[in-house]
Amino acid sequence: MQLKERIISLCSLMSVSGHEAYDAERLAKEVGKDFDECHHDAVGNTVLVCRCGRKDAKKILIDTHFDEIGMLVTDICDGGFLRIINVGGIDPAILSAADVLIYGKRTLHGVICATPPHLQKEADKDKLQPVDELLIDTGYQKDELEKLVSIGTPVGFLPRYTELTGDRLCGKSLDNKACAAIAVQALLATPREALAADVYLLLSAQEETAGTGGAAVGSFAIDPDYAMVIDVNLAKVPDTSEADTVPLGKGPSVSISPVADRRLTRLVRDLAERRGIPYSPVAAPSSTGTNTPAVNLAGRGIPAVDIGLPLKNMHTYNELLCLSDAEALCALITAFITDRQIGEVIS
Repeated sequence: MQLKERIISLCSLMSVSGHEAYDAERLAKEVGKDFDECHHDAVGNTVLVCRCGRKDAKKILIDTHFDEIGMLVTDICDGGFLRIINVGGIDPAILSAADVLIYGKRTLHGVICATPPHLQKEADKDKLQPVDELLIDTGYQKDELEKLVSIGTPVGFLPRYTELTGDRLCGKSLDNKACAAIAVQALLATPREALAADVYLLLSAQEETAGTGGAAVGSFAIDPDYAMVIDVNLAKVPDTSEADTVPLGKGPSVSISPVADRRLTRLVRDLAERRGIPYSPVAAPSSTGTNTPAVNLAGRGIPAVDIGLPLKNMHTYNELLCLSDAEALCALITAFITDRQIGEVIS
């Protein structure tokens, strides 16, 4: 499978935060069978393992959170409408008329209602409705809908992906399942004998809602020697600060941050430069907004490097990445899991 198809395939799975196990069987069928081990834990993490075949081998952790933003049903209303509340950070400005899937007893299609400007009151034209005041139109009658949907039913955006010129791919849930797909691609393309250690890919849960809880649990259980945490990073768009964003199309970002291990960060930057892999250094003076602090502080402490995939339109149903950045990230992961010098320096 090509990288673009891998990204679309995994991002199309349903994993609204707290419901990461919804498509666990599909995930295991699609990629789990190709790993030496695939298991799920109590908090919704999925762990995929590639073993190098050497006795007493070190452990490398690759963490990419697998949950996505979405919504939950809060009420079933007359006329086949559903009230909702957001799961994770969603800007109400992007929700009007969005296509969604409602994951009830069977999957239903719906559209978030939009009030035409002709019917808006003058005082409301510049106001955004909060998410909990929005409705999903399903087309069902209330009595029919109540048999299929209940309070707390998860709702996700419709998986639909578009290629734009300039090597761009856009669609839902690229944050952060695109990074998970890239890591899967890198691991499956690497011969076991080329691995520098046993590699654990942690598809961590609940990052969008519970902060770093899933990564903390998963990292503690795996207890690796060192780790790479991969998440999306804010790509530069007009009128944004260069200090707060990273360029699109120039490779992944590498965070220089107090929450990332300095030695490992330097080693990864050196590795990228030796291998000719493009990257953008980014200063993160406090939090990186990723799972890195949780991984770094798990157990006795795990040296971790923070890597970002540039992404536009974050937390919308049309997030956008550059496929050349995805290829560069795949190359960096491959270099990281096959470079034995890192393990010698960090041990």
